[in-house]
Amino acid sequence: MAKHKKTDLGLSTILNPVPVVMVSCAGKNPDRAEESPNIVTIAWAGTINSEPPMVSISVRKSRHSHKLISETGEFVINLVNKSLCKPCDYCGVKSGKDEDKFASCGLTAVKAKNLDYAYAIVESPVNISCKVKQVVELGSHDMFIAEIVGITADEYLLDENGKLCLDKAKLVAYNHGEYFVLGDKLGFFGYSVASKEVFENRMGYKKERDKYKRIREQEPKKGKKY
Repeated sequence: MAKHKKTDLGLSTILNPVPVVMVSCAGKNPDRAEESPNIVTIAWAGTINSEPPMVSISVRKSRHSHKLISETGEFVINLVNKSLCKPCDYCGVKSGKDEDKFASCGLTAVKAKNLDYAYAIVESPVNISCKVKQVVELGSHDMFIAEIVGITADEYLLDENGKLCLDKAKLVAYNHGEYFVLGDKLGFFGYSVASKEVFENRMGYKKERDKYKRIREQEPKKGKKY
């Protein structure tokens, strides 16, 4: 069979891989059980604008979080790393109507930056505070279009110059019903037209060569091969 011979798969939500995120929210009276901080797992989330920074999430009307987000107009997108993968899956199959998913998963809720009602997940490496600007009814799901109003991140993700290095977070992607930790770095934006020097610097190749060069220079007589 030819490698690129095509077959018809019909119609489905086949766009993959996608980011898997834990969306947290709460009602206006979080002391009430039905309005307490909640988590819903979302695979349909994405960036839709840069100025101002905006995102969208699609949520089924039947989900408990749909009601909370609709009432407050707020939610937090919490990025998922390897250690959060199992809680993330759990929050996708259990309902906040029946249990406190923060407690069930041993997670910590903290008031989100620049929001009045929604809570963030402390254990997530990056928390993105969002305010709903528009709701689009699509059918099975409603799409919440929101502006990003605050971002917090674990300090270990910053390098010595304060640059965010998300590769350190071991983020998880969702691919056709399965979870995967992001793998090898293949390039960066613009690498296809970058000079050899820029490419090697950005990919860390030069740094690795310099490291082993220093080792050789420090131990020239020990017969080590690198």
